[in-house]
Amino acid sequence: MRYDAIVLAGGRATRLGGTPKPGVVVGTRRLLDRALAACADAERTVVVGPAPEIGPVPPGVVVTCEDPPRGGPVAGTAAGLAALARDDRPAHVLLLAVDVPAAPAAVGPLVTAAAAHPDADGVHLSRAGRAQWLTGLYRTDALTAAATTLAVHGAPVRRLVAPLDLVEVDDPAGVSDDVDTWEDVTRLAARRTGRPEEATP
Repeated sequence: MRYDAIVLAGGRATRLGGTPKPGVVVGTRRLLDRALAACADAERTVVVGPAPEIGPVPPGVVVTCEDPPRGGPVAGTAAGLAALARDDRPAHVLLLAVDVPAAPAAVGPLVTAAAAHPDADGVHLSRAGRAQWLTGLYRTDALTAAATTLAVHGAPVRRLVAPLDLVEVDDPAGVSDDVDTWEDVTRLAARRTGRPEEATP
């Protein structure tokens, strides 16, 4: 399946004391590096957020930012879609928040689910009954159309996805668990290694 990828990396990280999430280290790797690893098979990848906070990215990865910055995930999604726009773009786009350390493990199940539901507008993980819309694979045209109906700055993600026909993919292992606090960093690092690790502010 062909797809592009958007990594949303422009959040305020208030519960991390304002430390930019892209550079937070979980285990031995930055959150941004983990997210980009999940995008390895994407044709094009765009990271959305303030460039100084994102730091270095591999060649070919595009960095852009919503205008004005800190517009939230819907504004970031719209900015990412605009940066990926082209005549030959793939039918699907992988949408990931930067703060999901296990994001690489989500891609296979998402691609499988999207292939099994070709008429759906997208698929996303669901953890304990809670929709994880920012760990999802969407039809590019459907997501773009939904974004054009909103005043995107500050809009909640639930309004973006409300008109879409989506399929939930159960996530019993917590692949979609995200990092909001330093306690999350320690907990999720330990889960990946099987032993306690210290958070790296």
